Amino acid sequence: MIRAGLAMFALAVLAGCGADGEPVRPTFGGTVSAGSGGVHTGVHAGARVGGVNVGVGVGL
Repeated sequence: MIRAGLAMFALAVLAGCGADGEPVRPTFGGTVSAGSGGVHTGVHAGARVGGVNVGVGVGL
């Protein structure tokens, strides 16, 4: 059980450092805006691999 956990950790570190290819760069952000309609907030998170961006955003 410990070996499997260490192997999974090692693979995660290997993938995170880009040894198997270009690293995936996470992106995070938030916005707050105020206007005549009230205050609006939003958050977004994503990942960038090379020239490709993938993300998810939520407005509150």
